[in-house]
Amino acid sequence: MEDEVDRLVAAWRRERPDLDVEPLEVLSRVSRLARHLDRARRLAFSEHQLEPWEFDVLTSLRRAGAPYQLSPGQLLTQTLVTSGTMTNRIDRLTKKGLVERLPDPSDRRGVLVRLTPEGRDRADEALAGLLAQERAILAQLSRAQRGELAALLRRLTAPFDNIPG
Repeated sequence: MEDEVDRLVAAWRRERPDLDVEPLEVLSRVSRLARHLDRARRLAFSEHQLEPWEFDVLTSLRRAGAPYQLSPGQLLTQTLVTSGTMTNRIDRLTKKGLVERLPDPSDRRGVLVRLTPEGRDRADEALAGLLAQERAILAQLSRAQRGELAALLRRLTAPFDNIPG
């Protein structure tokens, strides 16, 4: 089975035989798959009236476990955005009734961000929709192939996840 990347690689091999274009065979496919995944994610989230960034914040709180709350600093660490961006996101989610701000009992100046029942429901529903989209993308692979692919991708991504700062 030939795909667009095979045609791209063949063209570069013809036009630039002096270059080793082998990385394109893997990383161009990863890039194309990422674009398809991004479209599938946006579709799954829009069906639940959520933007991708809203899903990221809500699911960070959901994964924290009951009572589904984190400090803004913990949310920053999990979502990799600036403090100003996070403040804006929390404000917007609060106005939508998906999160609430509460005083932090261990820090009189601090606050905690807690998922509301509606926020929890929306996060759970959007996650189920996302998983359905992702299962469809992976349907061509057996369970063993999915495991092998996950292990190979983990080898490539782990060094990026462990960079300080």
